[in-house]
Amino acid sequence: MELFKIKDEYIQLNQLIKAMGWCENGAEANNMIDAGLVKVNDVVEHRKRNKIVKGFIVEVNNQKVKIE
Repeated sequence: MELFKIKDEYIQLNQLIKAMGWCENGAEANNMIDAGLVKVNDVVEHRKRNKIVKGFIVEVNNQKVKIE
């Protein structure tokens, strides 16, 4: 599992997916979320701008990241 440090209080889900390099652009990140390919804390997430905060675990295609 990778670790990702956020500078602010939160990061939006689609921005995190882009920052992790799991997609090439924001539109692709949004499509992945719409398709149900993204889990937040083991639950499929469909909100593109869901606020991801410290302690959350995000999973895409069996790749996981913990937010610090």
